[in-house]
Amino acid sequence: MLSQLRSAPNLLTLMRLIFVPFVVVAIQQQKYALALAIFVVAGITDGLDGLLARVLKQKTTLGQYLDPIADKLLLSTMFLMLSISHMIRWPVTIMVFSRDIIILIVCTLLYATGTMKVFRPSWFGKANTAAQIVSVPLALIYQISGSDWSRLGKRWSIWTTVALTTISGVHYVWRLAFDLRGSHKEIESTGQKTP
Repeated sequence: MLSQLRSAPNLLTLMRLIFVPFVVVAIQQQKYALALAIFVVAGITDGLDGLLARVLKQKTTLGQYLDPIADKLLLSTMFLMLSISHMIRWPVTIMVFSRDIIILIVCTLLYATGTMKVFRPSWFGKANTAAQIVSVPLALIYQISGSDWSRLGKRWSIWTTVALTTISGVHYVWRLAFDLRGSHKEIESTGQKTP
């Protein structure tokens, strides 16, 4: 575990976690340009850790869990702080949090009971994350500049986030139900064949 933690990609992921309290303080102190800079640097580390893992052949089990946790923690914290600062409406943040919490609870229960061990990411989920990543800097840019393009960009990215949050949440639950039904049928057919 310690050797996995010391790998370059995982160190970059940990750095992204360290950025979270700094971006919270920056937004709380209304230093939106600094918050934007921290978020952009965090985004660069997100791209670099995946690239380094492939180039250096340092893909680890720890990294597979740590990377999405760091992404979700950073994005969720940003949405929470932007809602507290009245830059993003609370219903949007509540929807984002609710989807993630529901998926987390369901997956944890399925994993803990041994019903399912592998949870595949969906394209809708990836698109939802991308929409969130775009919404955050546009909200900060609009707060800094007040330009028309950033206002429109913020509005459209948030509406896209709301739509994809709903679609990806429904799709994830539907796919889990489909996978569970398939695995249940497989167990039944195996049980019937066993003498």
